Amino acid sequence: MNKDKLLDETAAGDRRMNSEEFAFLYQQGDLLEIGRAADQMRKKIFGYELASFIIDRNINYTNICSCGCKFCAFYRKKGDRDAYVIDKKTLFAKIDEAVRLGASQLMIQGGLNGELGIEFFEDMFTSIKSRYDITLHSLTAPEIAFIAKNSGISVRETLLRLKKAGLDSLPGGGAEILHDDVRQKISPNKIKSQEWLDIMRTAHEIGMKTTATMMVGSVEKLEHRICHLEKIRKLQDETGGFRAFIVWTYQPGNNKLMGKKMMPASYLRFLALSRLYLDNIKHIQGSWVTQGKRIGQLSLFFGADDLGSVMIEENVVRATGTEYKMQTDEIIYLIKSAGRIPALRDTEYNILSTF
Repeated sequence: MNKDKLLDETAAGDRRMNSEEFAFLYQQGDLLEIGRAADQMRKKIFGYELASFIIDRNINYTNICSCGCKFCAFYRKKGDRDAYVIDKKTLFAKIDEAVRLGASQLMIQGGLNGELGIEFFEDMFTSIKSRYDITLHSLTAPEIAFIAKNSGISVRETLLRLKKAGLDSLPGGGAEILHDDVRQKISPNKIKSQEWLDIMRTAHEIGMKTTATMMVGSVEKLEHRICHLEKIRKLQDETGGFRAFIVWTYQPGNNKLMGKKMMPASYLRFLALSRLYLDNIKHIQGSWVTQGKRIGQLSLFFGADDLGSVMIEENVVRATGTEYKMQTDEIIYLIKSAGRIPALRDTEYNILSTF
């Protein structure tokens, strides 16, 4: 197998990379050549040198969770001293601050709390939409599945009711690795791979766009990661409902799983190959939140066209002991230093302004 020919033809759109080719390039390909090909594909898709970002706030409505994922340091049990369910006063204060700081999107997520039925979420979303002109990119597939089961209704009805209440789109959280052997080890109480995919398919069917995510670097092997990518690409071929793909790295602090942090070179290699493999997903996001600012900047040379969010608040990754913060002027500087034009976007990837 000729590595250079494979990379060039894939980057040019003359062939679709298969799983065996992905594995071959990951194991034997030159990192910089893979990055070059991924950047070439990015240029072919966009035809310009923008690198986008969004201003949003992650608000966790509860940290009480029955799932108990081994990689999570955020969740609490109901009786824990620091367990909580957010109240409206606190919620609105957080949103007021986010709006003042230029946020156009809210990512509202939380634990699987058996005391919160669908009425809680309908009330929360309608109250937000009645007060603010802001996009609700909120609730992961495991949360949707839990709300549906907890409320005794179908996933479709759950999504339709939440959409009516103001939910605009779903983030891809809860995917981790879409291979049940891995899920059994790291999150045995969370929904299985097929259920995650089915929820995303249903969301797409009712006109709700989503993102797709992936957590790499815990206990999975390369074959598991490739399986995940195959499933994402196949569903995208079917529905076209994924706006973006975000791969982030497992953080080994303060949790039951522990282990080692993924090396930056391995992350960049996988990110670049994901750009080449996922030829039907337009936007690929670099993860400065888990890799740090400089590796986030480097991701722009390895296929990423977006650096995600200037997060006004983020609690789940921070609970592991990893905390990278970014101000708007910092992300603008990083993008400019990489030779790109910084572009503020909204949830739908419409460009709001450039710098």
